Amino acid sequence: MQSIEQLNYISTYYELGRAFGSQVNPTPLQSPYLIHANHGLAKRLGISLDNPQPLIELFSGQQQLPKWHPLAMKYTGHQFGHYNPDLGDGRGLLLSEFIDRNNNKWDMHLKGSGKTPYSRSGDGRAVIRSSVREYLVSAAMQGLGIETTQALALIGSKTEVEREDIEYAATLLRIAPTHIRFGHFEYLFYSGQSHLISGLVEHLLRWHLPHLSERQNKYELFYKAVISNTATMLAKWQAYGFYHGVMNTDNMSILGQTLDYGPFAFMETYDPGFSANHSDYEGRYVFHRQPAVAHWNLSALGYALSSLIDKEIIESALQDYPQQLQLHYTQLMCQRFGLTTTQTSDSDMLNRCLTLMQSHKLDYHYTLRRLSELDYAQWYAQSDWQHPNWITWLKQYQHRLEQDHLSDSERQQTMCAVNPRYLLRTHLAQQAIDEVEAGNFGIIEQWLQVLSDPFVEHPCHSDWALPNHNNNQGIILSCSS
Repeated sequence: MQSIEQLNYISTYYELGRAFGSQVNPTPLQSPYLIHANHGLAKRLGISLDNPQPLIELFSGQQQLPKWHPLAMKYTGHQFGHYNPDLGDGRGLLLSEFIDRNNNKWDMHLKGSGKTPYSRSGDGRAVIRSSVREYLVSAAMQGLGIETTQALALIGSKTEVEREDIEYAATLLRIAPTHIRFGHFEYLFYSGQSHLISGLVEHLLRWHLPHLSERQNKYELFYKAVISNTATMLAKWQAYGFYHGVMNTDNMSILGQTLDYGPFAFMETYDPGFSANHSDYEGRYVFHRQPAVAHWNLSALGYALSSLIDKEIIESALQDYPQQLQLHYTQLMCQRFGLTTTQTSDSDMLNRCLTLMQSHKLDYHYTLRRLSELDYAQWYAQSDWQHPNWITWLKQYQHRLEQDHLSDSERQQTMCAVNPRYLLRTHLAQQAIDEVEAGNFGIIEQWLQVLSDPFVEHPCHSDWALPNHNNNQGIILSCSS
């Protein structure tokens, strides 16, 4: 295990050249303190976090290491369908990269690090509220098996920032193989620097897709890999009811990892039109539109890559996206419903259940968890499932499950392994924020233990496994950080 100071730091993105960003040092926080360090993630990376003081000093901007070259990454992107040339790391910095003991490269990206040339009218800060939410949801997504950036450390401070009210600033240290986005390629294309695109692709091939780097059609294969990884990520979002909220192209990871958590939420009451972003006035990014938006974003990326890849190849590759997405989504939903074989009538049966959830305003995850952990006899005693339509469906579903499982207990075990008992619901995340802002940091460790394996029983507050009966009233989600 190595300390933060001892890591094998490199600067591969910095070495791409001045066109890719601006050198900026973090703006120090006032009176910084450690809210939480993610020891589980640190262990996987081979990092020792035994001494918290370097974390506080290095990730609050008060100090930096000689091998670091902090850089605000430059990119652009389509925001709500409109191209914006003025984007980039406006409140974050790529502090450095490092090679772990398994020879994997990782980015250290500090969110909330202060103003950069791309901050526009912003102050470059993040607040404790949004930083706690991202810290926890990174762990939640990891526990659910959904590709995501991760968070290594969360630093609080006495630095005041103005949002809807006066709040305190925080920094979040994000860890990911890369923070390169669709918008990096759009920036090079629309700014007349298409000659640099091949170098950026080569960088990604070398570090993240080395098996493609010697192929004759490597650029085509690179684009197809992006499409495949994005389809897989979106299938998992939809199967697990995750709503991103701001699927602009600058918020899309080139590796298909969930990036930039803003007004995110896990859908609770089943509703395909679910939205939690109060600034999405036209409903562009509502839950059921996310797959189509990702398809649109991939086409925007393809356009930016048109100097490397023929238009016909781009269009052909894009046509594979819906099929890949549907295949992954169907597999995941069959797993969540306990089906181990496939029948032609399965999709209709599962869709009827979703329709019943919607019409009866039932909680998506709680319903699936109860179907998982209750035996067949207990199903028919549930008050929420007493309607004749539910009874009819339960009988059909039971008959179908009995074709795949030798016993009811085997079926329960299979389903409980993929249907979470615990979910980072919006009101529970807010409770954690309230605790942290009151100085009770232990709540973060409790949640990380639960979210690391949300499928099994944990010694925690009993209401963490229950839906919110107040329907999240009074909790406003926005892009403000």
